[in-house]
Amino acid sequence: MPTPVTFSAETLKYNDAGLVPCIAQDADSNEILMMAWMNAQSVAKTLETGRVTYWSRSRQSFWVKGESSGHLQELVELRVDCDRDALLAIVRQTGPACHTNRRSCFYTAVRDGKEVEIMAPMT
Repeated sequence: MPTPVTFSAETLKYNDAGLVPCIAQDADSNEILMMAWMNAQSVAKTLETGRVTYWSRSRQSFWVKGESSGHLQELVELRVDCDRDALLAIVRQTGPACHTNRRSCFYTAVRDGKEVEIMAPMT
């Protein structure tokens, strides 16, 4: 194993809008929960606070997951992919991750050319 080096969000490869995609994965089940965008500041806030913080493209502001809904994401580990242009946030999710009240945003499967809803909203 190589010697660990100090992480800097500045070393990530951001798109033209200064964003990098971040996949959230449940720490216990390994289920993929959602994808959202981060900028260098939201990466730093996430690491500093332990609460996953994204960048909302529509609101042009920070978005702490669960801040208004109570469906929090507690960071367990942040991983950087080999090209340094995507992140994986391994989280402890409280409640649904999706704004549709589903556990995961990936609740539609494409099967035999048709979209099939494979997950109902949580009650």
